[in-house]
Amino acid sequence: MPEIILDCDLMRHPNSGLYHYCLNISERVNTILSSENKQPMGMYLPSANLLPYKKRYHIVEKKWHKYWKPFLSNCKVWHAPFQSGRIIPDKIQHKNIKVLLTIHDLNPLHEGKPKDEQRKSLAHTQQLIDRSDAIVCISEFTRNDVLKHCDIAGKPIYVVHNGTHKVDLPALSNSSYKPKHPFLFGMGYVNEKKNYHVLLQLVKKNPGIELVIAGRLDEPDYVSKMIEKAKKLKIEDSVHLLGPVTEGEKAWYLNNCLAFVHPSLAEGFGAPVVEAMQFGKPIFLSNRTSLPEIGGDAAFYFSTFEGNHMHKVFSEGMAHYKRNGMMEKIIRRGQVFEWEKSALQYLEI
Repeated sequence: MPEIILDCDLMRHPNSGLYHYCLNISERVNTILSSENKQPMGMYLPSANLLPYKKRYHIVEKKWHKYWKPFLSNCKVWHAPFQSGRIIPDKIQHKNIKVLLTIHDLNPLHEGKPKDEQRKSLAHTQQLIDRSDAIVCISEFTRNDVLKHCDIAGKPIYVVHNGTHKVDLPALSNSSYKPKHPFLFGMGYVNEKKNYHVLLQLVKKNPGIELVIAGRLDEPDYVSKMIEKAKKLKIEDSVHLLGPVTEGEKAWYLNNCLAFVHPSLAEGFGAPVVEAMQFGKPIFLSNRTSLPEIGGDAAFYFSTFEGNHMHKVFSEGMAHYKRNGMMEKIIRRGQVFEWEKSALQYLEI
């Protein structure tokens, strides 16, 4: 049985960034361990069907694991990869197992959630911190947030940035939506936190531009309000909420868009931003939470979501991008975030 095990419970959501987080960390860590002829890190998977391949270090979760966990017999380090997830090793029965907790964000504190919801979320994260022996945060912003709002009781706390998910070759199918005009592209769960509705006024102020957003339509009420607002602005034909798309379709939109847009209110890292950087297109972000840390000087930022301000940032940003030939700079910025480097840092911890 493996000495290091990563809880891959989050991979039950295949279209999520957390799925790719678990997948990429597992693949890169095990590539390094294999090259050193060391025992692989185990992947505790909620289903055997989540990956197109089967490896000897895959441990598939069973209902009877609630009572007996033989996979922990040789475990020395359990990696709990999310701040509102779970921790498997019992603190008394498996007191010799060290727990590493990765915290991606404390986003409920920044999303305008009700105070009671914020307290519950923070209390659960604190419980996981109390059970952990060390903590990893995926950005300096998140680390500072944890130090401000949680009690880490002197436990070591590290920053390990996520890497970038390598996007497939661009490919549309016959059923894919192909924009008829230059378009802005965003990707991520379509919900209030992602703040996509503020982009409608940008489309209104720039006739002839479409808005294409790919990702799970996460909050039906928010999606409906966004569609209604587009109708009121008389731009409904220029707004396309696609839902989940294939990796090939995503690559095509990233490769062919006029600019990538991500006006999110709260991010622990911002994985879609780094994916977009691979294509060198102009990148427009909110200036909230971790996004300035990830985008650096290779992106342009909305400091408010007022229509005239957003139009000014967009117009000046596009002109600056063309005038200064920023494509290579943006691509280089994305290359800073490599899973191989992150895997080495995790192994050291």
